Amino acid sequence: MATTAQKKLAKNEAMSSEELIDRFLDAIWMERGLSVNTLGAYRADLMALNKDLAKLGVVVEVAEKSDLLDFIACRVEGGSKPRSTARQLSSFRRFYRYLMREGYRTTDPTADIEMPRIGRSLPKTLTEDEVDALLQAPNTDEPLGHRDRAMLELLYATGLRVSELISLRQSQVNFNQGVLRIIGKGDRERLIPLGEESLHWLKEFLEGPRMEILLERQTEYMFPTRRGNSMTRQAFWHIIKRYAQKAGVEKKMSPHSLRHAFATHLLNHGADLRVVQLLLGHSDLSTTQIYTHVARERLKDLHGQHHPRG
Repeated sequence: MATTAQKKLAKNEAMSSEELIDRFLDAIWMERGLSVNTLGAYRADLMALNKDLAKLGVVVEVAEKSDLLDFIACRVEGGSKPRSTARQLSSFRRFYRYLMREGYRTTDPTADIEMPRIGRSLPKTLTEDEVDALLQAPNTDEPLGHRDRAMLELLYATGLRVSELISLRQSQVNFNQGVLRIIGKGDRERLIPLGEESLHWLKEFLEGPRMEILLERQTEYMFPTRRGNSMTRQAFWHIIKRYAQKAGVEKKMSPHSLRHAFATHLLNHGADLRVVQLLLGHSDLSTTQIYTHVARERLKDLHGQHHPRG
């Protein structure tokens, strides 16, 4: 006698594996409000698994533990790192748990597969002097340079994610109260103080340079390109690298370098960890705690440099 899962699969046999994956992605997007980047990563992982299994004549929705282990082993042999393997396994677990919940299968093939151990890497943090040099690198006599300075000041003052910065709209800034209203991951809202310096640069940018960039164009984006569009993550990444080189900052930069500096410098100056968690928009305090390690290393360095017995 056919099981409920077999009946359900038979009933939906016209649905391809790709369509089932897309249905799963739609479901978790509705449930959890995941970002486009996260959904894209899930889709890429599942499509890669589906493609490899199809070559072996295995349908992804009925794959077993051995099939997944073979896929993971092949990826590891090809140079896949533990962090990538862990992300893939996380994608697979959510997918197969969704299939179980919806009655497509009765077992989870990922249940007994252990996550690879990942060493927690500490973000490379800029010093306060390096941040200061970076912020002063743009030529503010030019409209685009003034825009870049305002973006860098805002990023360091608020710890925004780069995606939140480039998509920022004028309506999200409350100049009277001096706060930003941000809708972050999982549609969680947070209010972030701007600080006097970033407020100053934002106001100056809006009063002149922004209009020079746009000319007659209209847009709600706070930091538009000359075409009136929002900047891409890649474009902002190139801007950061260019100014870091100009400022003589030799550390390897990332799109989140100023976000890391924001959190670490707050903790170095005595900020409460839970306050930093709220400002960063982390749902879990353990995600924020990585910055306490950075701050602790900084204190050790200072002790070693300045204490007579260091």
